[in-house]
Amino acid sequence: MRYVKFILLAVIAVLLVAVALANSEMVMLRVLPEAMAGFLGLSWTVRLPMFVVILLAIGAGLLVGFVWEYAREHKYRVAARTERRERVALERDMKSSGTPRADRGDDILALLEDGSVPTRRAS
Repeated sequence: MRYVKFILLAVIAVLLVAVALANSEMVMLRVLPEAMAGFLGLSWTVRLPMFVVILLAIGAGLLVGFVWEYAREHKYRVAARTERRERVALERDMKSSGTPRADRGDDILALLEDGSVPTRRAS
């Protein structure tokens, strides 16, 4: 299994190098369109190789997907945390209460052995 993982990583690395070599020309990225930048007086631009732009776009997409999924699963994490707290509280209550233990056999016989059954009064 380890070899399959290394082979997969090597294939991905070769593909990334091929994309980088095929897209090495410089491109200009602008924050605002030219007309709006001229109107506002702001012209934020940056020159980067095309493969960097591609990899940044993929990374931004992955980040948005991870954040979206984390927010979507929030309700499940809250429910699991609540159920875990309830389970711990119930286990603590079971240990602290004087209930008959299941390893002694029948619950009714365990109650009789403990003497915790109230006696009947003659009326």
